[in-house]
Amino acid sequence: MESRFSTRKFAPYNRVDKGDVVLLKQSSGPIVGLCQVNYVWFYQLDPASWQTIKEDFATAICAQDPDFWKEREAATFATLMRIQHVKPIEPIKFVKRDRRGWVVLHESSSQLQLDLGIL
Repeated sequence: MESRFSTRKFAPYNRVDKGDVVLLKQSSGPIVGLCQVNYVWFYQLDPASWQTIKEDFATAICAQDPDFWKEREAATFATLMRIQHVKPIEPIKFVKRDRRGWVVLHESSSQLQLDLGIL
């Protein structure tokens, strides 16, 4: 399970869908893996949705530590993704000079899936 919390509607919020391929990049490093999104939930956070996320997803997103929630308490949007087919790959250099946690490479996932040959 992958989770992203933000104060604005940044990707992957409403930009990722079931079947999309996600490239996994080390912070300040190369792309080292890929996976496929199996299911996705989007939340505009309010007290009820915070409670739902904590009750239904805390274990899956490894968020049992109270500091996890404290660090995200200013968030107003959340994206939760169940992932599958996680696969390590030979490192690929990718120059990215901004602080975005997510970059959308293709709007259409079907082409990317075919190009990577993972399906």
